[in-house]
Amino acid sequence: MDKKIICVSCPIGCEITADIENCVVTRVSGNRCPRGEAYAKQEAIDPMRVLPTSVRVVGGELPLVSVKTNRPVPKRLISDIMSYIRTLSVDAPVKIGQVLAENLPGTNANLIATREVEQRVGPLGR
Repeated sequence: MDKKIICVSCPIGCEITADIENCVVTRVSGNRCPRGEAYAKQEAIDPMRVLPTSVRVVGGELPLVSVKTNRPVPKRLISDIMSYIRTLSVDAPVKIGQVLAENLPGTNANLIATREVEQRVGPLGR
């Protein structure tokens, strides 16, 4: 079976073909650099993605903080990971780069904040 893949490892965006037999990539063609071959092999068998989303903030100036995984996670696990993330909430303040959850389910990826959320000042803040 052939699988066509657009490589995103560099700006060229090669159209790569990965030949797959018995869940193993046997040949890669169309790549113009070695990164394309590695990307196609991974993407054809077990695609990985960095997962950006948001987490609830308690007592913050904003109700949500943007987050992402610190490394790619298997695409097949994104639904399970999102189910877990939806259960999370963090207390303000939140700092950029702060680890909000370690070892997300089925991975060894952490969830990190990608922006700051200051603590709310006033009667509803802490």
